[in-house]
Amino acid sequence: MATDPETTDPKATEPMATDPETTDPKPAGPTAEPAAADGARDPQEPPAPDQESGTAGAGGKPEAEGGAETTEHTRRRTRGRRIRRTALAVLLVLLLPLLTAETALRVNYLGDPADGTHTRNRDAIWLGHAWVDGRKDDADLTALARSLKTTGIRDLYVHTGPLEHDGTLPESRYPEARRLIDAVHRQLPGVRVQAFLGDVLATEGPDGMRLAKAGTRAAVVDSARQVLDAGYDGVHLDLEPLHSDDGDYLSLLDDVRAVTRPRGAQLSVAAHQIDPLPSLHSVFGLFTKHPKWWSQEFFGQVARRVDQIAVMSYDTAQPLEGTYGGYVAQQTSLALEVTPPTTHLLMGLPFYYESNFDHWGHAETVAAAVRGVRLGLSRTDADRELFGVAAYIDFAATETNWAEYREGWVR
Repeated sequence: MATDPETTDPKATEPMATDPETTDPKPAGPTAEPAAADGARDPQEPPAPDQESGTAGAGGKPEAEGGAETTEHTRRRTRGRRIRRTALAVLLVLLLPLLTAETALRVNYLGDPADGTHTRNRDAIWLGHAWVDGRKDDADLTALARSLKTTGIRDLYVHTGPLEHDGTLPESRYPEARRLIDAVHRQLPGVRVQAFLGDVLATEGPDGMRLAKAGTRAAVVDSARQVLDAGYDGVHLDLEPLHSDDGDYLSLLDDVRAVTRPRGAQLSVAAHQIDPLPSLHSVFGLFTKHPKWWSQEFFGQVARRVDQIAVMSYDTAQPLEGTYGGYVAQQTSLALEVTPPTTHLLMGLPFYYESNFDHWGHAETVAAAVRGVRLGLSRTDADRELFGVAAYIDFAATETNWAEYREGWVR
């Protein structure tokens, strides 16, 4: 959120030019002869030049030139007013839809959630890489287990990648994975540990993973098989930025699920937000390289191919808690409408604080997100069983984040 720099009008400081010919009140020619008493001219005197029609010159009148300057000044003022009015009209045209949308989101945040719209004990949390690379010890694991027992969290998405751009995963990236998995299974029976595998896609720049390559997709499938062999309970894919209607991604999900399903393992994905207005991703795609949203149809296509789909319902650029909560309520409804009841839907919670154009920390609070989730659930499918929230991310979470999650959702 850049602050607009202070601008200076150069016209306000530029000195006005002085016309030497208009500042001297004395006539340039010889002193005129006195007129006759009756106002008649001397018969021998030639006719006086028509000085009132002139604008400059040795014998021109200052009053005439000043009148021309006044006329030009008036024209400039009129043009200035016309430009300002046009600029204001353009600004209103641009702002009116935005203000209308923000007002609608704020209205969407009104009302009371239905009874029973709280945790189904099917929540999740994204965990950082420190849990599998040796930075976390047994004491950390014990503290984590103690904390999770007072929540509805049953799935841990543990960062195990990143994947290489060719889809491969070096085993050296997760040397302590087995220790973590065994400790969780021992201390938290029923909690699943999924391998969080992510990478940057080459959709908006020259570098990154290219899903259009069949060999790359096959390597990702092999990486999924690899982490399941290491003891993980599932595979969680987070490939970004992923544009809507990507057929190669859908093909990848089909291939990965062919590996996870026979083993009784989970296939889960982190999903982009859904168009808050129809085809908004297409409109954004015309002006930017980052369309941001998925179409609701594409979201449904993804949801039908996985066991769990977690919406990254944060980094929304919403400026107020009320509009952010209304936005989450809308996203929850849109996702519920196209997610089959056999797929576990989770809505993301921002367990971190940032303040920038994409994420206003004072607005994107866990309390607002939880209330928005409950409102969307109440209005769309209050009895949905395979439903929960997913917290992002453990190493940035504050006590306030945890308290708002427990008070608003776990109870």
